[in-house]
Amino acid sequence: MHVIVTYMASLVGDKDDTSVVDRLYALAEPQGGYFTAQQAIDAGIARSTLTYHAREGGTLQRAGRAVYRLRRFPSSPHEHVVPIWLGLSRADAVVSNVSALELLDLTDVIADEVHVTMPRSKRGTTIPEGVRAHFTDRPIRGQDRRVVLGVPVTGVERTLADVVRGDGWTEQVDLAVRQSLSRGMTTVPRLSARLPKSWQARLHAAAGGTGS
Repeated sequence: MHVIVTYMASLVGDKDDTSVVDRLYALAEPQGGYFTAQQAIDAGIARSTLTYHAREGGTLQRAGRAVYRLRRFPSSPHEHVVPIWLGLSRADAVVSNVSALELLDLTDVIADEVHVTMPRSKRGTTIPEGVRAHFTDRPIRGQDRRVVLGVPVTGVERTLADVVRGDGWTEQVDLAVRQSLSRGMTTVPRLSARLPKSWQARLHAAAGGTGS
């Protein structure tokens, strides 16, 4: 991380204004190296400064509409999800379904699309290519919501319930149940309370031997 800050200090900001470096890094570090133009503006960084440093070979990379990435920030196996969420964050998007399983490290499969759940009132939001949006009338709060890489993600119980209702019970669900139980991320009663009765037998079969 020291290397990143030193690199940015030589290229970012109003010549000797290291506060710009600090503000950009503070924005990007908890979000996997990404931030939005609005976040930067709210932190007192001019849009023109972003434009200048997003030129070819500059310190910043454009990662989507009004989304930037620190060029030399260490990569993450989940970083394809972060810029997509940032682009929809003002629409109260929460990463969900199989994409939530990925961020929760409960699957070894990377989905072709990034799944997000949004309030039904946001149905008019423009959805980027490569995103599958789900809409809900119920706010995602409390135990149904976690944060991974600075990104809001549906919790284990809500995620597994969404996946099962959408795609049925698969081997990936078996794996996710076993891993979440063995890591203490949930319990059989909590999962049982969220799953339809028709899937209770599969749940208990998947949970067998985990001791939960």
